[in-house]
Amino acid sequence: MLKYMTGVAAAALLLATASPVLAGNVAADKAAIEAGLDKGYARLDALYKDIHQNPELGFQETATAAKLAKEMRALGFEVTEGVGKTGIVAIYRNGKGPTVLVRTELDGLPMEEKTGLPYASRAVADWNGKPSPVAHSCGHDIHMAAWVGTAQALIAMKAKWRGTLMFIGQPSEETVTGARAMLADGLFERFPKPDVGFALHVGPGPAGMVSYRPGVNSSNSDSLDITFHGKGGHGSTPHVTIDPVIEAARFTMDVQTVISREKDATQFGVITVGSIQSGSAGNIIPDKAVVRGTVRSFDAGVREVLLNGIRRTANAVAAMAGAPAPDVQLVSGGRAVINDAALTARTATVFKAAFGERAVLAPGPGSASEDYSEFIMAGVPSLFFSIGGHDPALAAAARARGEALPANHHPGFAPMPEPSIRTGVTAMTLAVLNVMAP
Repeated sequence: MLKYMTGVAAAALLLATASPVLAGNVAADKAAIEAGLDKGYARLDALYKDIHQNPELGFQETATAAKLAKEMRALGFEVTEGVGKTGIVAIYRNGKGPTVLVRTELDGLPMEEKTGLPYASRAVADWNGKPSPVAHSCGHDIHMAAWVGTAQALIAMKAKWRGTLMFIGQPSEETVTGARAMLADGLFERFPKPDVGFALHVGPGPAGMVSYRPGVNSSNSDSLDITFHGKGGHGSTPHVTIDPVIEAARFTMDVQTVISREKDATQFGVITVGSIQSGSAGNIIPDKAVVRGTVRSFDAGVREVLLNGIRRTANAVAAMAGAPAPDVQLVSGGRAVINDAALTARTATVFKAAFGERAVLAPGPGSASEDYSEFIMAGVPSLFFSIGGHDPALAAAARARGEALPANHHPGFAPMPEPSIRTGVTAMTLAVLNVMAP
């Protein structure tokens, strides 16, 4: 009957009719998962280091996708490549039961890795028409290894569950366009529509920790791309020019008053300018400057305040300079990930039984964004949870000093592979078993 229902109704029926969560069952399942990891972790570690050392940017992840497709075919999954350009879909049917989605991301970031690891990335790829270093500084390499490890565990334990596994390798999460590309390519028409879904993310917390929260879990994301126009000339005669560098600088400072003076101080909102590109030499005033940045919010009303403020500030800055109107592009990215309350509560019971005090309710939503929300908005009730990645001793020492260890998107972000991957595999496998038990 589930296949004739959609979204929350199907998830509610699934969770209401699922077997009760028993601590003894969780302990036994966890022991079986860990035993499998004891035997097979070396292969996961090798896969992780290979992916870490050879990252690919969004919609360029052909080699990465091929590696994961090979792993999944070896486990008996039916694998389709090239979904949403470079994404993969792996299906495993094991009798009648729910269809459960498990997603990983495939892409790296256009940045230089500075971890000093012996397997650090030295990859270079085209980014916006220019060569750029590439690194897995967001942790997607950890996610992929845990994704494969989860598939291995579930196949080894297939006597304990019934239904259909739908493992998705999603391209271009960092541009928050990959999930949309897969959906536009007929993801839920060409393959079974999932009844529930899961995804995880590694972060700067202590390795071995698992955190979760119902409701809003991440921010809305929008990008800004503004070209300020000027009148170029010699650096010694600025009075006969219109300097777009000044426009860009003034905008970068003035737009922060949208945050401090227009947004409700009790509501989350961020406008960050991450790139200003202009000019070729110190004695030449250029004729244009390009400003790029990101906008984050939780609330739809706050989002509109920020976007309207960006447009107004950009146009006002140009008018003050006597310059032509700027070209303002505000591109919608990922919407906030909203975790299903019932699925979160049921899974939290399992996490508590498995991890004890290391399983915690996150105090609030994260400020980062995630296009996993596209699958949720397409009608897949889900839980997106987090795992820690740093050495617990180093994390505790940093806290004691009032310092923070490198986090996602930092060139020095380097999660501990084994405890992070093991925790990811164990948590994700238990979460899936919990909704697929006969």
